[in-house]
Amino acid sequence: MQTTTSAVSGAVRWTVVCPYQRVEPERGVAALVDGEQVAIFRTHDGDLYAIGHQDPITKAYVMSRGIVGSRGDVPTVASPLHKQVYDLRTGRCLDVPGVAVPTYDVRCRDGLVEVAVRRVD
Repeated sequence: MQTTTSAVSGAVRWTVVCPYQRVEPERGVAALVDGEQVAIFRTHDGDLYAIGHQDPITKAYVMSRGIVGSRGDVPTVASPLHKQVYDLRTGRCLDVPGVAVPTYDVRCRDGLVEVAVRRVD
């Protein structure tokens, strides 16, 4: 299982979201982490990804209901509203240049999914 992390300065606080088994393969779950609405996804191979829950095109909080898939080797989620596709690794929209969702560090530790929201101190 792969966890997604990025090298960003600032303090990181991990928050337990749910048991790993609660995130079904190819499905998403929504969580409130330190005041941020986050959508967490588990791909068919068990990897975890966390992105912002708000669709940047419509501003609706719906991304956890998106369609999980891939474009080539890129794990993706399509917005459930207008079907724009986002790279789960980077948050970049693959259909609309310059549009992206935020990404968050996510990991599985002791069978629990944890998400971190970066804080600048």
